Amino acid sequence: MSTATAPEISPELVKQLRDKTSAGMMDCKKALVEAKGDLAAAETLLRKKGAASASKKAGREAKEGVIGSYIHVGDKVGVLVEINCETDFVARNESFRAFVKDVTLQVAAATPLYVKRDEVPASVLAVERDVAGAAVVDKIISGKLDKYFSTYCLLEQTFVKDNAKTINDLLNAKIAELGENIVIRRFSRFQVGETLGDQAGAPETTGA
Repeated sequence: MSTATAPEISPELVKQLRDKTSAGMMDCKKALVEAKGDLAAAETLLRKKGAASASKKAGREAKEGVIGSYIHVGDKVGVLVEINCETDFVARNESFRAFVKDVTLQVAAATPLYVKRDEVPASVLAVERDVAGAAVVDKIISGKLDKYFSTYCLLEQTFVKDNAKTINDLLNAKIAELGENIVIRRFSRFQVGETLGDQAGAPETTGA
């Protein structure tokens, strides 16, 4: 009886998966072998592993990090974000800095109001539930709230540079890549001409 041999995984395929996920080269190769060369399946495997890795590290203190800034072309929109990690070594890492840059770009382009759904005030949720309440069915109301979260909560937004990922996917992949807990703590977004009360900025959070 013949035994199955592992599929041939080309360096080009490994690089393609790395470019899509930011995972390490060896992790990409292992995922492709496990997925029998199926790029989409390998990407799903890496995302699951990234989420598991992030969950394990979530309780670890993240007191280092950086404050990143972004001024949009035309100087009409500006963003500040604070993103924390565990060590100064990772805070100075080029990949971590690139992640911070991506988050500032996301905030500028997608105008989130909060980092995560836990920060949405109960009063706002009550209004959203009332808006959806005409449907009465809990499942429909839940779907309407999920839509609100994916629109206004940074972690649940679709990444503006890759609509197959959310910011939370990006965060989990970076945690898996760098081996530290990383927390998007807070952000402020400013736009020329906006009413001060309408500034899109999340309340300060302490992070996990």
